[in-house]
Amino acid sequence: VQLVESGGGLVQAGGSLRVSCTASGRTVSNCAMGWFRQAPGKEREFVAAVSWGGENTYYADSVKGRFTIARGNAKNMVYLQMNSLKPEDTAVYYCAARYGPIRTLRYEYNYWGQGTQVTVSS
Repeated sequence: VQLVESGGGLVQAGGSLRVSCTASGRTVSNCAMGWFRQAPGKEREFVAAVSWGGENTYYADSVKGRFTIARGNAKNMVYLQMNSLKPEDTAVYYCAARYGPIRTLRYEYNYWGQGTQVTVSS
């Protein structure tokens, strides 16, 4: 499974941004997909995940109510809509995939993208 992120950029605090992930390779429609992020000097942390069918989602407390994860109709696309962004959301955002149900731990994901930078200015 190959994952490619896009859509990062610079936005002011309170603004919105959407990052996307395109998956290819093996049967990605059977994969749960997740977003993680890593800020400078910090560990990579879980942000959100969606089940292979798109009906189940899970969010970190820090983004709940502000971020929305969704799969595209073809199931090989995953989006993370980020609203009410804060400077502390600044990080490299990584798309990840795993076969099986949603998980929130980094080591439980087998496939990773290269990441896309999101910077929120105050």
